[in-house]
Amino acid sequence: MTGGEVAAIIAAVAFAVLVVFIVLVLMKIGKTVERVTTTVDEANKTIEVVTKDVDILSRQVEGLLVKSNVLLDDVNKKVATIDPLFEAVAELSESVSELNYSSKNLLGKVGAVGKTTAKAGVVSKVGGAAFRAFRPKKSSKVSETTK
Repeated sequence: MTGGEVAAIIAAVAFAVLVVFIVLVLMKIGKTVERVTTTVDEANKTIEVVTKDVDILSRQVEGLLVKSNVLLDDVNKKVATIDPLFEAVAELSESVSELNYSSKNLLGKVGAVGKTTAKAGVVSKVGGAAFRAFRPKKSSKVSETTK
Protein backbone atom coordinates (compact mmCIF):
# COMPACT_ATOMS: atom_id res chain seq x y z
CA MET A 1 0.00 0.00 0.00
CA THR A 2 1.25 3.21 -0.93
CA GLY A 3 0.95 6.46 0.87
CA GLY A 4 -1.77 7.61 -1.51
CA GLU A 5 -3.86 4.55 -0.85
CA VAL A 6 -3.57 4.95 2.93
CA ALA A 7 -4.59 8.59 2.61
CA ALA A 8 -7.57 7.56 0.49
CA ILE A 9 -8.63 4.97 3.09
CA ILE A 10 -8.30 7.53 5.91
CA ALA A 11 -10.31 10.02 3.87
CA ALA A 12 -12.98 7.37 3.13
CA VAL A 13 -13.26 6.42 6.82
CA ALA A 14 -13.44 10.08 7.84
CA PHE A 15 -16.09 10.66 5.21
CA ALA A 16 -18.07 7.64 6.45
CA VAL A 17 -17.87 8.88 10.08
CA LEU A 18 -18.99 12.31 8.89
CA VAL A 19 -21.93 10.78 7.01
CA VAL A 20 -22.96 8.71 10.07
CA PHE A 21 -22.74 11.81 12.28
CA ILE A 22 -24.80 13.86 9.79
CA VAL A 23 -27.38 11.03 9.58
CA LEU A 24 -27.69 10.94 13.40
CA VAL A 25 -28.06 14.75 13.58
CA LEU A 26 -30.65 14.69 10.79
CA MET A 27 -32.60 11.99 12.63
CA LYS A 28 -32.62 14.09 15.82
CA ILE A 29 -33.64 17.15 13.83
CA GLY A 30 -36.42 15.07 12.21
CA LYS A 31 -37.74 14.03 15.64
CA THR A 32 -37.55 17.63 16.85
CA VAL A 33 -39.41 18.85 13.76
CA GLU A 34 -42.10 16.20 14.39
CA ARG A 35 -42.47 17.37 18.00
CA VAL A 36 -42.64 20.99 16.90
CA THR A 37 -45.22 20.09 14.26
CA THR A 38 -47.30 18.21 16.85
CA THR A 39 -47.05 21.13 19.28
CA VAL A 40 -48.05 23.63 16.58
CA ASP A 41 -51.03 21.44 15.60
CA GLU A 42 -52.15 21.22 19.24
CA ALA A 43 -51.70 24.98 19.63
CA ASN A 44 -53.81 25.58 16.51
CA LYS A 45 -56.53 23.27 17.83
CA THR A 46 -56.44 25.03 21.22
CA ILE A 47 -56.61 28.43 19.54
CA GLU A 48 -59.65 27.29 17.54
CA VAL A 49 -61.38 26.05 20.72
CA VAL A 50 -60.51 29.25 22.60
CA THR A 51 -61.74 31.36 19.68
CA LYS A 52 -65.05 29.49 19.65
CA ASP A 53 -65.38 29.87 23.43
CA VAL A 54 -64.60 33.58 23.22
CA ASP A 55 -67.22 33.99 20.50
CA ILE A 56 -69.81 32.22 22.66
CA LEU A 57 -68.84 34.28 25.70
CA SER A 58 -69.00 37.53 23.76
CA ARG A 59 -72.52 36.68 22.58
CA GLN A 60 -73.57 35.84 26.13
CA VAL A 61 -72.02 39.03 27.47
CA GLU A 62 -73.80 41.02 24.79
CA GLY A 63 -77.10 39.40 25.84
CA LEU A 64 -76.40 40.21 29.48
CA LEU A 65 -75.61 43.81 28.59
CA VAL A 66 -78.88 44.10 26.68
CA LYS A 67 -80.80 42.66 29.65
CA SER A 68 -78.93 44.98 32.02
CA ASN A 69 -79.85 47.98 29.88
CA VAL A 70 -83.50 46.93 29.85
CA LEU A 71 -83.43 46.45 33.63
CA LEU A 72 -81.75 49.82 34.12
CA ASP A 73 -84.36 51.52 31.92
CA ASP A 74 -87.12 49.86 33.98
CA VAL A 75 -85.53 50.99 37.24
CA ASN A 76 -85.14 54.53 35.90
CA LYS A 77 -88.83 54.62 34.93
CA LYS A 78 -89.86 53.38 38.37
CA VAL A 79 -87.61 55.90 40.09
CA ALA A 80 -89.15 58.64 37.95
CA THR A 81 -92.58 57.44 39.10
CA ILE A 82 -91.51 57.53 42.75
CA ASP A 83 -89.87 60.99 42.55
CA PRO A 84 -93.15 62.87 43.17
CA LEU A 85 -93.64 60.79 46.31
CA PHE A 86 -90.27 61.87 47.63
CA GLU A 87 -91.07 65.49 46.78
CA ALA A 88 -94.40 65.19 48.62
CA VAL A 89 -92.65 63.69 51.64
CA ALA A 90 -90.14 66.54 51.58
CA GLU A 91 -92.95 69.10 51.44
CA LEU A 92 -94.80 67.30 54.25
CA SER A 93 -91.61 67.36 56.28
CA GLU A 94 -91.34 71.12 55.78
CA SER A 95 -95.02 71.56 56.73
CA VAL A 96 -94.57 69.50 59.90
CA SER A 97 -91.49 71.52 60.77
CA GLU A 98 -93.38 74.77 60.26
CA LEU A 99 -96.31 73.43 62.34
CA ASN A 100 -93.90 72.47 65.10
CA TYR A 101 -92.36 75.94 65.06
CA SER A 102 -95.81 77.57 65.09
CA SER A 103 -96.93 75.32 67.96
CA LYS A 104 -93.90 76.32 70.01
CA ASN A 105 -94.63 80.00 69.34
CA LEU A 106 -98.31 79.52 70.26
CA LEU A 107 -97.41 77.71 73.47
CA GLY A 108 -95.01 80.51 74.33
CA LYS A 109 -97.71 83.11 73.77
CA VAL A 110 -100.34 81.09 75.69
CA GLY A 111 -97.87 80.69 78.54
CA ALA A 112 -97.25 84.45 78.57
CA VAL A 113 -101.03 85.14 78.51
CA GLY A 114 -101.49 82.62 81.33
CA LYS A 115 -98.88 84.37 83.44
CA THR A 116 -100.52 87.72 82.70
CA THR A 117 -103.93 86.28 83.54
CA ALA A 118 -102.63 84.83 86.78
CA LYS A 119 -101.17 88.22 87.71
CA ALA A 120 -104.49 89.89 86.86
CA GLY A 121 -106.33 87.34 88.99
CA VAL A 122 -104.07 88.05 91.95
CA VAL A 123 -104.48 91.80 91.43
CA SER A 124 -108.26 91.48 91.21
CA LYS A 125 -108.39 89.44 94.42
CA VAL A 126 -106.18 91.95 96.19
CA GLY A 127 -108.29 94.79 94.75
CA GLY A 128 -111.54 93.09 95.78
CA ALA A 129 -110.25 92.55 99.29
CA ALA A 130 -109.11 96.15 99.46
CA PHE A 131 -112.45 97.36 98.13
CA ARG A 132 -114.35 95.35 100.72
CA ALA A 133 -112.03 96.53 103.44
CA PHE A 134 -112.45 100.23 102.60
CA ARG A 135 -116.10 100.23 101.66
CA PRO A 136 -118.32 102.00 104.08
CA LYS A 137 -120.19 99.55 106.14
CA LYS A 138 -123.87 99.99 106.46
CA SER A 139 -125.17 100.15 109.88
CA SER A 140 -126.77 97.15 111.33
CA LYS A 141 -129.91 99.07 112.21
CA VAL A 142 -130.64 99.91 108.64
CA SER A 143 -130.21 96.37 107.65
CA GLU A 144 -132.52 95.21 110.41
CA THR A 145 -135.31 97.60 109.36
CA THR A 146 -135.14 96.47 105.84
CA LYS A 147 -135.71 92.97 106.84
